[in-house]
Amino acid sequence: MGKGTKPEAKLSQWDALSLESLKTHGWTDDELINRVQTGNLPKDDSKFKFDYAGLATLAAEQALTFTQAVRDGYQIKFNTIRGIHSWILIVFGQEAELALEPGAEAVIASLSEEEASRLESVLSFGWTLNLQENDASAAEGKQLYQIVPVQG
Repeated sequence: MGKGTKPEAKLSQWDALSLESLKTHGWTDDELINRVQTGNLPKDDSKFKFDYAGLATLAAEQALTFTQAVRDGYQIKFNTIRGIHSWILIVFGQEAELALEPGAEAVIASLSEEEASRLESVLSFGWTLNLQENDASAAEGKQLYQIVPVQG
């Protein structure tokens, strides 16, 4: 998948978070797909308390979409600011900053170019990544990004 291209599979924000939670177990794509399809899933003790039932339903009712999402990536149908914050925590293990002032909402995260590209590929329509200039963390191979709603 090239930079700027969006995957064909579209997932709800909750399904995307559930999938990313399962990916942290280090299973192969085939093993993850098989575990979801057979219901052989762990109990989630994270603060999110995923039960994975929605993901199992998706895998049963839309097998192609689910398989594409696991193998080729996905785009989230509709993001919320807190959902983006949670996605960054689950996928990159980073507690991003939340700015919740009306009219200036943003998620602020220090990301590598690869992480920024991955996040950009999953964001729903209406969200964008803005690179922050003069950032001190650039020396660590990461740069500060603001994930903000697109201003119409």
